[in-house]
Amino acid sequence: MSKLFEPIRINHLVLNNCLVMPPMATAKAGANDRVTDEVCDYYRERAKYSKISLIITEHCYIHPQGKAHPGQVSIATDDAISGFMKLTNCIHEEGVKVFAQISHAGTAAKSAVTGQAPVGPSAISHPKQKQELPKEMTREQIHEVTIWFAQAARRVKEAGFDGVEIHSAHGYLLNQFFSPIYNHRTDEYGSQSVENRTRFQREIVQAVRKETGDDFPIAMRLGGCDYEEGGSTIHDCLEACQLFEECGVDLLHLTGGMNGFIRPDHSEPGYFRDMSVPVKQNVKIPVLLTGGVTSISQAEALLEDHCADMIGVGRAIYKNAHWADNER
Repeated sequence: MSKLFEPIRINHLVLNNCLVMPPMATAKAGANDRVTDEVCDYYRERAKYSKISLIITEHCYIHPQGKAHPGQVSIATDDAISGFMKLTNCIHEEGVKVFAQISHAGTAAKSAVTGQAPVGPSAISHPKQKQELPKEMTREQIHEVTIWFAQAARRVKEAGFDGVEIHSAHGYLLNQFFSPIYNHRTDEYGSQSVENRTRFQREIVQAVRKETGDDFPIAMRLGGCDYEEGGSTIHDCLEACQLFEECGVDLLHLTGGMNGFIRPDHSEPGYFRDMSVPVKQNVKIPVLLTGGVTSISQAEALLEDHCADMIGVGRAIYKNAHWADNER
């Protein structure tokens, strides 16, 4: 049997294979940013035909302050839970497990979308949001956002999801704290060390664990490298992942940092393997690699080469739920 189609365990959850649909924004939210039938139909079709064992749904904002774009789904209040229950039920009916990704956009948020001034680790404009100078977050605001993440994770569990993924990648708030380019703080959340630059994330993990219990899988999607001078490095990524493992993360999902989900000058299958290989060699929890994979054979080859424990297929599934039919 191919390694790709062998079972794998994340905390107490057993998946029947190692193939994952990673989060990709659809902007299909309805009124009040709720889950719609269109959202459910989109995920049901991919659960039914894509040969995956796990879907990680697109990022949901934990508070209106952190809304990234119009059409993004909200998990900021308890009245959102019923819509997510419809979503998890339709995915489970197809025999697939599902995690929810929860997120705060930080300085990437626009006041025209959120109705609030953007905030971040430092008063430095985001490259996608240069017209508004964000406010540097106080310690009190950091602790408040930690609570928002924990309450969002509680809602995730109550809605029937099988796990939660904390979004610390692609230039959003937690990734901004991890990047020395955008984190110029001098306090315990500052840029002096990887330990400081991941303190916010680790406090969120601990708060989420208190809300969801020991058995509920927690994934961390880490933008481990900025691929830019002065940014986070692969060495930083490895150190961060070891810290996340120590604080109770169950799955490490590696991708780009402030550069987003692409890697400059690379398009080969598994183009973030420069991060995933050293991490896999130095942690005991599963490592998920996404980026550039468009076929079953490519995913199998990456597992055979020990690049990761699980493989995510993104754009190919986004474009076509039947993407794997030609191979198997």
